[in-house]
Amino acid sequence: MKTTKSLLQVFQSRKMIALLLLGFSSGMPLFLTSRTLQAWMTVEKVDLASIGLLSLVSLPYSIKFLWAPFLDRYVPPFLGRRRGWLVVTQIGLTIAIAIMSLQQPKQALQLFAINAVIIAFLSASQDIAFDAYRTDILTEWETGAGAAIGVLGYRIALLVTGSLALILADRISWQGVYLFLAGLMAINIIFSIWSPEPILPEQPPTNLAQAITLPFQEFFQRLGITKGFLVLVFIVLYRLGDSLVNNMVTPFLLQIGFTQTDIGAIQGGMGLIATLVGALLGGVVLSRLGINRSLWIFGILQAFSNLVYFLLAQLGQNYQFMVLAINIENLCSGLATSAFVAFLMSLCNQRFSATQFALLSSLMAFSRDILVAPAGIFAKEIGWTGFFLFTLLAAVPGLILLPWFAPWKPEEA
Repeated sequence: MKTTKSLLQVFQSRKMIALLLLGFSSGMPLFLTSRTLQAWMTVEKVDLASIGLLSLVSLPYSIKFLWAPFLDRYVPPFLGRRRGWLVVTQIGLTIAIAIMSLQQPKQALQLFAINAVIIAFLSASQDIAFDAYRTDILTEWETGAGAAIGVLGYRIALLVTGSLALILADRISWQGVYLFLAGLMAINIIFSIWSPEPILPEQPPTNLAQAITLPFQEFFQRLGITKGFLVLVFIVLYRLGDSLVNNMVTPFLLQIGFTQTDIGAIQGGMGLIATLVGALLGGVVLSRLGINRSLWIFGILQAFSNLVYFLLAQLGQNYQFMVLAINIENLCSGLATSAFVAFLMSLCNQRFSATQFALLSSLMAFSRDILVAPAGIFAKEIGWTGFFLFTLLAAVPGLILLPWFAPWKPEEA
């Protein structure tokens, strides 16, 4: 009873409200250069292979560790080390998304892609600041809840930009949708100004050279070369199967006969409930079982959730099963993401949290955005049924690595 009361107090704190709002802001731009962008391109009759390859515009998410040291070293002249960078990136995103509303993907695909790269760069920079903020402001006891709440805000944003955007696109132009989302992005600036600034126990790096070199040295000295390398490989592979599905699920649903409104309404309705349950349940399980066991349980659930799309590919335009598939995807993805984010946070030293988390999440983004680039080609060659079976196999290597550094055991080390 006492533990339950303590958990409730943690979830109700001002920190958690701030993480929910900032998580929403961090998640908003992602689909604007991936799933939502793919829907726009699909409606405009852009070639399927080009749609799959356009995931390469998200390269900044995979290399953001290259400029993360700047955010550790330098402090904007307002709002502090973390919130200041959040506001800077959010202003840039508002402008870049508004400019995207002027684009024509069919007529000028190259210019369209360049604009998407700019959004991805600013979004990756906002992620650096948010991830560092979340790592710095949470105590060890709050890590599980904080990871879950941040994921919850992030997932709500994905549903807004993935579901509400699709519903709106059946009523107004895609250009109008992106202009609306630019206005929504601007509101996030208020969230950053309101949020409390973390107080660090140690001084940040005193020069740029330290900000670049010390985070990497400290990481491998603490974990060791072998374990550190295995951790990095695991980060790339853990969510690969899920990332392959997410990269092509919107074109898949559109091609088998569902409308943008069908997809948007289900994802934004029942899908939102599944996301809320998944993220909050993930936080509770993390707090009780620890990170290791959560990685095992949620990773296995995440892998087998891909089978629902395998079955849907055989059933075709079946509305009831589409509802089931989308709900299972949102639930399992929310669970796995909560555990994964908590795991990444546990690997960071607060003094270098921007750079270290950026390095780790860049590897996750490398899997999500770069390794999945040929997904459209695979789907075209082997069909949707074969593709979704392939995604299940792609999830296995990450699970095989778990015993090396996250063994199933009663207590965390």
